[in-house]
Amino acid sequence: MSEQNSGDGEGEVGLDIAVVGLACRFPDAQTPDAFWNNLRTGHESLKELDDEQLRAAGVSDAELSDPDYVKASMSLQDLKCFDAEFFGFSPREAAIMDPQHRIFLETCWEALENAGHNPDVFDGPIGVFAGSGHNAYLPYNLLSNPELLEDIGFFLLRHTGNDKDFLTTRVSYCLNLQGPSIAVQTACSTSLVAVHLAAQSLARFECDMAMAGGVTIEYPIGQGYLFKDNEILSPDGHCRPFDDNANGTVFGNGSGVVALRRLEDALDSGDKIHAVIRSSAVNNDGIGKVSYLAPSVEGQSAAVEEALGMADIDPASVSYIECHGTATKMGDPIEVEALNQAYGQGGRQAGTCALGSVKSNIGHLDTAAGAASLIKVIQSLKNQQIPPTLHFQSPNAAMNIEQTPFFVNAQLQEWHSEGPRRAGVSSLGVGGTNAHVIVEQAPVQSSSESRQQQLLVLSARSQSALRNLCANYAEHLQHSRQPLADISYTASAGRKAFTYRCCVAGSTKNEIQEALQALDTDKVFFEQAPETAADIAFMFAGGGAQYPNMGFDLYQQEPVYRDVIDQCLEVADQLLDFDLVQLLFPDASQRKSATAELERPSRALPALLSSQYAQARLWESLGVNAKAYIGHSMGEYTAACLAGVFSLNDAMAIVAKRGKLFEQLEVGSMLSVMLPEQILLDKIGSGGEISIAAVNGPELCVASGPEAAIDNLNSILTKEDVACQRIHISVAAHSTMVEPVLEEFRQFLQTVDFQKPTLPVVSNLTGDWLTDEQACSPDYWVQHLRQTVRFYDGLDLLLTSSEHQVLLEVGPGNTLTSAARQHPKVAKESLTFSSMRHAKQSRDDRAVMLTTLGRLWGCGAIDDLSVLHAGEKRLRVELPTYPFERQAHWIEPGSLTPTASKTARQPVDHWCYEPDWRP
Repeated sequence: MSEQNSGDGEGEVGLDIAVVGLACRFPDAQTPDAFWNNLRTGHESLKELDDEQLRAAGVSDAELSDPDYVKASMSLQDLKCFDAEFFGFSPREAAIMDPQHRIFLETCWEALENAGHNPDVFDGPIGVFAGSGHNAYLPYNLLSNPELLEDIGFFLLRHTGNDKDFLTTRVSYCLNLQGPSIAVQTACSTSLVAVHLAAQSLARFECDMAMAGGVTIEYPIGQGYLFKDNEILSPDGHCRPFDDNANGTVFGNGSGVVALRRLEDALDSGDKIHAVIRSSAVNNDGIGKVSYLAPSVEGQSAAVEEALGMADIDPASVSYIECHGTATKMGDPIEVEALNQAYGQGGRQAGTCALGSVKSNIGHLDTAAGAASLIKVIQSLKNQQIPPTLHFQSPNAAMNIEQTPFFVNAQLQEWHSEGPRRAGVSSLGVGGTNAHVIVEQAPVQSSSESRQQQLLVLSARSQSALRNLCANYAEHLQHSRQPLADISYTASAGRKAFTYRCCVAGSTKNEIQEALQALDTDKVFFEQAPETAADIAFMFAGGGAQYPNMGFDLYQQEPVYRDVIDQCLEVADQLLDFDLVQLLFPDASQRKSATAELERPSRALPALLSSQYAQARLWESLGVNAKAYIGHSMGEYTAACLAGVFSLNDAMAIVAKRGKLFEQLEVGSMLSVMLPEQILLDKIGSGGEISIAAVNGPELCVASGPEAAIDNLNSILTKEDVACQRIHISVAAHSTMVEPVLEEFRQFLQTVDFQKPTLPVVSNLTGDWLTDEQACSPDYWVQHLRQTVRFYDGLDLLLTSSEHQVLLEVGPGNTLTSAARQHPKVAKESLTFSSMRHAKQSRDDRAVMLTTLGRLWGCGAIDDLSVLHAGEKRLRVELPTYPFERQAHWIEPGSLTPTASKTARQPVDHWCYEPDWRP
């Protein structure tokens, strides 16, 4: 990072500062985009108030009958409302808080989300610099209620959220921000001074992000005002900056916050850079002016000149200035003269620099005025347009504007510039504290290519808020030009994960948008994350799950999957007497023959092992790591290989040998039966031709034996109305029919180098954990081939060994997922997912896997999705912010004359609150 020209300020540090987040609550505008739309269309937010509304707000009939009473205001929507639950406040605490504090807290959260940063994981301290207007809620509404004053006491009423001192520290506490937290109070220039201090703090590396801004709410709420001569208020409610008919301003309500970072850090992080602050300067008029309340040409000019010196730019490169512009007869000419002294040097031509003032649109926001002006300029730079200053007809004659380089911009115009667009922003405080900021258009940013399929994850504190958020994203996606990968990245990396979650995967914005519009479908999944972290167990199916082109989408698009499959193919080339790739990924002309070949165990098992092993490695690369493995029959080889019991080469050799041995056996058959194990045993008898090959559920078994015997059993059970289904396999696995090959299999296994498992594996043979002795014993694996697969017992072991167990089937199909969902504990305590499409499905395997990844995040099994975009250059983009569920929290004025004499105390444990979602 390089330091800029230090200007005249002794020890001042200059550094380009990026504006990475914006948020506002202005009259008729709840978002920066809505604010910009109002500005560019020339919208004035003045609201005419009728007598009924004014009487309801407490205006007397005497005031209403006064011809100088102005029946209009610049008001905010839902001033009395706040999402208390979101921030961890009780309704009573929320009602006691000054509405300025509440609105500012929400605005800060929105600014962080607009910046695409989750404060819980942000790498570095975040500071807060801001100020509020007069805390009138305390005397007007709280202290006038004797019961409240008696119950709480003045000390706690003030400290619970009704003093300017606590505005920023409350934000820092609630959001766990640990940088400098400074309350700023310089009257009308407060929020722009806050920006200056925030930039200085960043330049000195006191923090790595800074929130800066201000908030003000005028009292009494919902009323007009009484115009008086020689005061600064307009006689008709309209503010006419720079106009010859200008005769006063009108006060409004609002909150504005910007999130700032050092430019280099913002670029490195892929932050959305709205604009760049080149420099800022703050000073005070001192005594060199007519009166304490009067403005000063010299003071204002000095602040502007210092900012220009700090920026080290040609003043002529600044083509727009957002003025303080209060529309007072004395104030506007003084401001223009001060600007001319700084910007008008060097023979600059007339009419080359536009002037404007946002006060014509939303009134004078007092402590939030500077933030409103800055946000207006930032939006103008982004959109390359200068919006109109309203009500301008002819210039105030005292400004002598024709002798300056300035003109008042009275209509929307394109912002043309030969070099970088630059603007100045002034904010002048009563009492003489002047602030000036030089702002420049943002550098061009771009992101890299990404996978075609993307995952969008959203979360909220309640199900209703989550549905509102989904609707907001659907609307956003409808017109967004942002890359889908940037949207996906920002929604996961730049948002805090709350309890209620949903996910949807797709290859286009339109596809995801349509899914979000039709929420109650199988394309959008809603989850509720538990309080405890989940454990993941990988499940691997046995022979029969395979099909041609399983995982082909992953092979094409996922490098990890492709590399592992290629590794398996290299091993297969050394061991097998056929081309495995022709079976895994046949073209259209080979598909039929490949399907037939994959019914042969010697072909099916190596293909299935390759697909399962590759997808397991892909899951691990995405941060999905198993705490345990369970396989079904042949699937236990995949589990053991991943657990380090034997190498991939040995695993491939074992399944190939098993497959060849199966093909030496007499033709057998297998039947899935919906009966408990003991009842099925009673029907087939012990020691007969038929064996129970697998117990997959409390009432789900598999019978295995000679084809004629299985046909007979099928006939008997059908007559008894027992549900049963033939399994399409020509081998009677796990039955007496495999005994002729067991000795040859044992001899082969004695050549394998077995190792102790590095992760827990559930044994099919025992339904318990695979011991080190078993894992390394050829006899175990021989018995494993012959005896019953106790999958149900193994599931029960997994589900009782973890407080919150998630089951993930790895590899093709959903055979084990379907079986696991029959377990009574799964429905109550666990979730189970498949991760590759079934043979009969047409979905893209990438979408299936990403959706499952989203669901694993949704149920709390994983918490970091950043690996999805590892190695990519992604940008954080502007997305819909949290849809606060705001409710009225308000204490109406009482009858008691405001006083601080009541000092009752509550117990100490009632003094403080603690947000329940903080880290």
